[in-house]
Amino acid sequence: MSEAYSRDRRIVKTDDFSSVFRLRPVQRSAHFVLYARRNQLDRARLGVIAAKRFAPRAVTRNTIKRVTRELFRQSALPAIDCIVRLSKPVNSKAGPATTARLKTELRSELAQLLRSQAIREERQ
Repeated sequence: MSEAYSRDRRIVKTDDFSSVFRLRPVQRSAHFVLYARRNQLDRARLGVIAAKRFAPRAVTRNTIKRVTRELFRQSALPAIDCIVRLSKPVNSKAGPATTARLKTELRSELAQLLRSQAIREERQ
């Protein structure tokens, strides 16, 4: 389990995103879709996509990314590329941008996704 989240632990290139997106989603939750594939590196990498149409405020999108990266750093994943994509609206422009309840829900949902992926990779 590494606390570092340097550039080499991120998926940043379009080709890397595309190669993972070609596969079917591995897991789904109420608001997120997880895509994953094995990589040839010695570490797991993460990409996060939070579209404006599902989270209209930048504060909300940044919160989603921050929580996802934090949970990724704390999880012990094998050498895989993971992309977490927001797939359903989390709030609207009328409501508050972020709340403690929203953060808690996002954290538990994302933790469940990453935990299930770690278990799935252990079995293979």
